[in-house]
Amino acid sequence: MTKRQTFANVWDALEDTPEDAAAMAMRSDVMTAITATVRSWSATQAEAAHRLGITQPRLNDLLQGKINKFSLDALLILARRAGLKVKINVRSVA
Repeated sequence: MTKRQTFANVWDALEDTPEDAAAMAMRSDVMTAITATVRSWSATQAEAAHRLGITQPRLNDLLQGKINKFSLDALLILARRAGLKVKINVRSVA
């Protein structure tokens, strides 16, 4: 019988290191918040892209969840432009 490995989140399963998993989890959280905010605007993609200061194809990448196309820095800038405040909570792992 094969022992099944369990993970705290999907990024722990997909990424090679705990550091990469943590970075991807953070990017995912910020991207999800931005996407939800943009969808709540009742704006066209062109209007939303203009509001965020990006192109419409770039907005489409965001809305389609293409996380590998966005650095954490880029997502933090977009979050601010979307009217969101991102707070990072740092604590010991142990």
